[in-house]
Amino acid sequence: MDSLRAESRDCRVISFAAPLEQYRSQQAEIDAAVARVFASGNYILGEEVAVFERAFATACGTAHAVGVGNGTDAITLVLRALGVGPGDEVITASHTALATVAAILAVGAVPVLVEIDPDHYTLDPAALAVATTTRTKAIVAVHLYGQAADLEAILEFADKRGIAVIEDCAQSAGGRLNGRQLGSIGRAGCFSFYPTKNIGALGDGGAVVTSDPELASRVRRLRQYGWDNERQTDGIGINSRLDPVQAAILGVKLPRLAKWNERRREIGGRYNAAFQDLPLTLPAERPGSEHVYHLYVVVLDDRNGLRRSLAAAGVEAGVHYPLPAHLHPGYSERVQAVGGLTFTERLCDRILSLPLYPELSDTEVERIIAAVWRYFGR
Repeated sequence: MDSLRAESRDCRVISFAAPLEQYRSQQAEIDAAVARVFASGNYILGEEVAVFERAFATACGTAHAVGVGNGTDAITLVLRALGVGPGDEVITASHTALATVAAILAVGAVPVLVEIDPDHYTLDPAALAVATTTRTKAIVAVHLYGQAADLEAILEFADKRGIAVIEDCAQSAGGRLNGRQLGSIGRAGCFSFYPTKNIGALGDGGAVVTSDPELASRVRRLRQYGWDNERQTDGIGINSRLDPVQAAILGVKLPRLAKWNERRREIGGRYNAAFQDLPLTLPAERPGSEHVYHLYVVVLDDRNGLRRSLAAAGVEAGVHYPLPAHLHPGYSERVQAVGGLTFTERLCDRILSLPLYPELSDTEVERIIAAVWRYFGR
């Protein structure tokens, strides 16, 4: 009977992501934190959010953090706080979660979408010169898959022209570049706490981090109609507040982020070693950076064949992202694509994301490796 149970466990589908398992691993602490919020009688912002904001700012190496409703709003609010609006242009990569581009459109600006570098799949600084005009007000540098964008080159270009650089850190919480925390290097960093992120809520949530006190103050007002502490306004804002229940949950998780990222890097290293002789392009880590492997993305010609083979072996895989933003219906007519984006388009047809999250057991990691090998006849 025990052997049958063990075999049954081994045959379970390995999910692409497992936020429920992370909740179960710290259920008692999370439940206690949620109960604390319920018992407090304070259900909008309040001390629970303020405590998390202070802790998150410290973790990010910034002076300020402002909790908001989600990662998309984080970018939108920073752009608005910087005065970006209709008629302005914002440069970002077309190969990103569509939320990045949606945030730019939300302030009425034009997303100018450029090519990615062929090694790390983040915004290519060499594409900036052609894409920049007198209307360019900001660059959103996406740290894709947990990999740092080339901020040194991006900032060198932008600073000479007075263009603000915003870090999209939705996939890179806890990552570093040249010893500095991602989110602390540009004008502001924007985070998502979607449940599958490196630090995820049990619902939506986001944050803006910055060491610019005036920018933090403007974002703080804009997240709540434009109010100041006296509920007076000097501009029109929106309603995008981090929920105190989610702040309490994130407060439980934040001290574990470094350990979880270490486990992600360990699994990523095991994949790299196991797959190095296969006909796959593996993730390349930028020199001086600390990749936190929000996603483990390989590149191959027969992406769909490998995905079907993994599914047959009980391993879920994903595609991030099947369409670049400039080819999305509903977006294509509202963006400017600069430079052809042929590498981006080709890449999107060939990428596959393998399961990678801290709760994967060593046995499950070996199952995933064996399933990939099996497809290649190893």
